[in-house]
Order: sequence, then structure tokens, then C-alpha cells
Amino acid sequence: MEEKTCCFTGHRKIPADKYQIIAKETEKAIEKLIKEGYVFFCAGGALGFDTIAEKAVIKLRRKYDISLVLVLPCTNQADKWKEEDKEIYESIKEKANIIVYTSQSYTPYCMHKRNRFLVDDSTACICYLTQKSGGTFYTVNYAKKKNLTILNIADKIL
Repeated sequence: MEEKTCCFTGHRKIPADKYQIIAKETEKAIEKLIKEGYVFFCAGGALGFDTIAEKAVIKLRRKYDISLVLVLPCTNQADKWKEEDKEIYESIKEKANIIVYTSQSYTPYCMHKRNRFLVDDSTACICYLTQKSGGTFYTVNYAKKKNLTILNIADKIL
């Protein structure tokens, strides 16, 4: 699966005034990779950018033969989320082609384990990175060390 696989990583908080442009640029980046032969698109099921990317893959599946692979950190990831966010999460899970859990229950390291799994099984990474700290920053740097092609949506809109 690795040779035609792209992962997503990005911030959980998305500026409301930039949401639509981030979604549009994410779709463009996915289509670019589809034209290069990518068929598997892996996301971590988090709020924010992951949700944008997952929705974009689901939308583009109407036009292309691609798969959404959810790589989730644990089975109870959304337990403490707002009801509205849980409903979106469950809807995306129902539409995923494949769901993988990297841990059964929450641990202090399950997000880190999920992020490394996403990168380790990919050759490209579409991200939304605007900060030089945190999980997204770490994951993008890890992806760079693994020589993944990096497409940062933030570079397109800043």
C-alpha cells in the first residue's frame, strides 16, 4: 500500500474565515496526487484539518477510484467531544473504506503512535501547518525525515 499512499496531518483549530479556502486547497492537493497515481488517503480522525481532509476524500470518491483509510489512535477517541463533532466523526467512519486502530484505549502515547503509523505507511503528506510546535509540527518533521513529499496547505493561503 505504501507506494501510492498519502497521509494527512494538521491543526485541530481551523480559523473560521479560512475554512472554505483550506477545504478547496486540500481538494486540489488530493487531486494532484490522484493524477500521480495515489489511491490511498489516510487520516487520523481528529477534529480540524483531519476532518476537512476526510470530507474532501469522500467527496472526490464520487469522481475517482480512491480509498479513505482512517488510522485512529483508540476506540474511544471521540468520547469527550461535543455531540455535533461526534456525529460528524461517526458519519466519516461509516464512509471510510478501511479503519485501523493503533491502540485499543487511550494512552498518553496513542496519538503519537497513530501519527507515526500514518507517516510510516505513506510516501506523501498533505498538511496544514502554521506553528513551529505541537503534534502537527512533530509529524511533518518526521515525514520530512522519512523523505515524504510534503504539501502544506498553509503555504497556499498565507
